[in-house]
Formats: sequence, C-alpha cells, structure tokens
Amino acid sequence: MVDILVVLLPGLILGIIFGIILQRGRFCMNSAFRDILVLKEFSLIKSVILAILISMLGFAIMAFAGIINLNPKPFAPVANIIGGFIFGMGMTLAAGCASGTTYRVGEGMMGSLVALLGYSIGAYVTKSGAWAEIKTLLQTYKISEEGTGASLTVFGSELTPILMLIIGIAGIAVVLIFWILPMLKKRKASDSKMFDFSDMGKKIFKNGWPWSITGLAIGILALFAYVSSAATGRDYALGITSGWSNWLKYWTTGAESALTWETFLVVGVVIGAFISSMIAGEFKLRAPKDGKRILIQFIGGLAMGFGAVVAMGCNIGNTLSGIPLLSVGSLVSTAFIILGAWFLAYFLFMRK
Repeated sequence: MVDILVVLLPGLILGIIFGIILQRGRFCMNSAFRDILVLKEFSLIKSVILAILISMLGFAIMAFAGIINLNPKPFAPVANIIGGFIFGMGMTLAAGCASGTTYRVGEGMMGSLVALLGYSIGAYVTKSGAWAEIKTLLQTYKISEEGTGASLTVFGSELTPILMLIIGIAGIAVVLIFWILPMLKKRKASDSKMFDFSDMGKKIFKNGWPWSITGLAIGILALFAYVSSAATGRDYALGITSGWSNWLKYWTTGAESALTWETFLVVGVVIGAFISSMIAGEFKLRAPKDGKRILIQFIGGLAMGFGAVVAMGCNIGNTLSGIPLLSVGSLVSTAFIILGAWFLAYFLFMRK
C-alpha cells in the first residue's frame, strides 16, 4: 500500500494544483461552449485554445526527446458521435463539464456534488455494469491507421509529431499576435502598467485569473501530468472520468486496483478548489432551492458519465488531452460535445 501511495502521490499533487487553476480561472468548458452561442462571449474558449496549443507543442517536444510515447485515442465514429453528443447535453443539464463540476464541489456547491455522484454512477455502470453492452456495441466499429493498426490521427502516426510541433508554434504565435499583444497594448494605452507584479499574493489567490494565464497554466500542467502518468504505465495526460469511476469502484468493492493515478488526480482537484476558494473567501455551502434542479443535475451527471465512457473521454480527456495529439476520435468527440451543448442550450436559454 505504501508503494502504491508513493507512485500515485504525484497525481494528488497535480490534482491540487489543477483544482487551484480551475477555481481561480473559473475554467469550465460548459460555460466556454455555451457562452459562444448564448452570450457571444469568447474569453473562456480562448483559454481552451491556448491550453490545447501549449499542450500540443510540449507533447511534441517531449515525444521527440523520448520522454513520452504519444497515445492518441481510438476513432470509433458511432461512439464518438453519440457519446460526445450525449455528454454535451449532459453537461448543460448538470450546469458544468467534468472539470467544472469537480472543482465546484470544492467550492461547496451541493448541486455539483449531486451531478458528480450521477457522473460517477453513469461512468461506472457504462464501463463495467449494466450499460457496458451498449458501450461495447457502440464502440465495435473502429477505424485505425491503415497498415499499422494505430489509432487514427489527422496526418498519420509518422507525421503527427512534426505537425504537432508546427501547429503548436504557429498557433501560439497567432494567439500572441492577435489576442495577447492587443490586450497588453490596451492596458498600456489606459495608463496601466503592461506588466504589474505588485501585490502578487492577492492577484494569485484573491483575484480571478485572466483567460491567458489560465490557459497557459493548464497547458503547462498537462505536460507534467503526461510525464507523471507515464510513470504509472498510463501514457496519457489529464482526464476526469476514469478517476471518478474508479473512486466509486473502490468504495463499493474495496478493490485497491481502483486506486489509480486518475483517482488521486480528481480527489486532488476537489482539495485544490477547496483550498483556493477558502483563501479567496469564496467557499460557501450552497444548494439549489428547487428540488427539480437537483434532479436535473443528477440526470445531467448520469448522461455525462455515460457519454464520456462511450466517447472514450470527457471534455478533458478528449479536448484538452486528445486534440493536442491530433486524434481524429477526440476531434469528432469534441465537435459533438459542442453540438450537444449548443443543442440543449438553445432550447433552455434561447428558444422563445
């Protein structure tokens, strides 16, 4: 047991840091995707894009250096489409994506706790319970790279690391030129300091983080997560679903094999968000006043758990960890997560 803890402790530490970043940056892909459609607001989606580009560049460099093995997710079109779409609708009902729901539990949101319970149950039942046959059926048809059997990537396994490097460099340059530099110039024009390092404690732990810092921090954390998880034989970056599914498995069966790197990671996210919200004075136990709202969030969590297992990843596993690897399966899953979120957001928030 002691040896297991020594190996998995880095997952807990990274999870705590991840929870702090998520909480201070208010990072939730449900909000990021929904705000594009409903509010025409793009700040959070900029964080997502920057995090993907930082991860893509870092993964490519580490792959060339032999530090990690690139491990893109499989492409199962039926599963990616159906699972992604159901996950997108689920996170709209749950009022938070996988990461958003997790960190909000650390802030004291009871509705998110109920959604997280539904998420854990949905994932566990789909992975190895009564819904496992549905998952297996939907994932039956897979498309691999011809001649190699490797998971399909946009440009093929040989070109993938090179293209990751090129896209990462070019994408970061575009973000810097068209988003970050104009923002800095605007600060300078308003007689504010372009870079103000005064009162850093308050800026880090009390104030909300700008999208650029949040995206940069998550992208860098993903690099450490890939290396840390590789030490356990996992060879993948950040993810949420397996952690909560295994957590439920451990408490229902007592199997120590369920105590994985991902399990420690997600628990760390809750702890990190709790620490961050306490320091900022933002922690408060809150519950929806309407019992119907709690039921809806639970159903949303169930849908997220089902969709994430079917699509072989949630918004973190597919979007933040899979797209940087140019995985076709992750690109399709993410596209349908967005469509599912928009579909339900339209009916809930926009349709008269």
